[in-house]
Amino acid sequence: MKISFLDLKASCLEIRQELDEAYRKFLESGWYILGQELEAFEAEFASYCNVQHCIGVGNGLDALYLILKAMDIGLGDEVIVPANTYIATWLAISHAGATPVPVEPNEKTYNIEPKNIETAITSKTKAILAVHLYGQPADMDSINEIATRYELKVIEDAAQAHGALYKGRKVGSLGDAAGFSFYPTKNLGALGDGGAVTTNDGELADKINLLRNYGSRVKYLNEIKGFNSRLDELQAAFLRVKLTRLDEWNARRAWVANQYLEKLSSVTDLTLPFVPAWAEPVWHLFVVRHSKRSDFQKQLKDSGIGTLIHYPVPPHLCDAYIEEQHLGSFPITEQMAKNVLSLPISPHMTSEEVMRVIRESNVSLMKDTTTTLKTSSLSYN
Repeated sequence: MKISFLDLKASCLEIRQELDEAYRKFLESGWYILGQELEAFEAEFASYCNVQHCIGVGNGLDALYLILKAMDIGLGDEVIVPANTYIATWLAISHAGATPVPVEPNEKTYNIEPKNIETAITSKTKAILAVHLYGQPADMDSINEIATRYELKVIEDAAQAHGALYKGRKVGSLGDAAGFSFYPTKNLGALGDGGAVTTNDGELADKINLLRNYGSRVKYLNEIKGFNSRLDELQAAFLRVKLTRLDEWNARRAWVANQYLEKLSSVTDLTLPFVPAWAEPVWHLFVVRHSKRSDFQKQLKDSGIGTLIHYPVPPHLCDAYIEEQHLGSFPITEQMAKNVLSLPISPHMTSEEVMRVIRESNVSLMKDTTTTLKTSSLSYN
């Protein structure tokens, strides 16, 4: 029996009847862009995140980009960003015309290390863009304290953290604005692309509303130079259905994660995720570290278990940024890229599948330890 890294079909099959009904309503409405389904989803997701405003946009990258544009952050400005993140976080800054200024993560949490932020601040710094990586919140109180002292904006990249809690507060409500992705693999995933911005700033929300729709409130009357980035009615309808299941599905992910944490804790040479006392992650990914990742990954693959690497190439070493950065600039990030591995985790894994991943991981790691011991013994003879 093969265990795929993620089975997207399973979530749709679980709620097939509700999705079919949502599609029927959408089809019969005759209104497919900026209509009642989007308005309803925006209100429901804003309420879920405990914020006043939600604006549905085309995707997660657009969400971050439009936040920066609405904040008038652009050419000549700098935005502090984690070195350890998916490249979309950096791209939003670059497309806005500003410069991403990366800093190293905390080695335990993988998230941006607040202690490293202050040393990166210059007279050009306008914002801190914190990522809740793998579904675990960044240390937002520390980040906000620094931002307040230096009069900086705080933006959350919450693309992987729908429903995560920081000291009891929902991500998406912890800074000046937050960008979400509804890419199908996310905890709250659409059946296509989608994204949203959440904020308590009414003026900012109003500007993003303009920016996402050609700079227009009334058709053919364009107040500013805007864009075309709108969460469509069909995806909003599907997301409304899935939002009602989000907490339940996040709880199932947490169960899988707790099984991994408990039953892989005694394995040597395997670094498990660390969760601070103030964090309640939603386990978008379960990321471990191993010094012999390739061997570990191959052994799991040979056993029929799918894994992925998030992320094999840090943004600063991608061709897109290679002229601005260089190898060795961020050693912690670079080391993580060499040994991180994501184990399967989803709300739809059966207990048998979870236990098989644990069993095969233990077997694979024990094989590796045995090989190392034999090699060591031979070296002494």
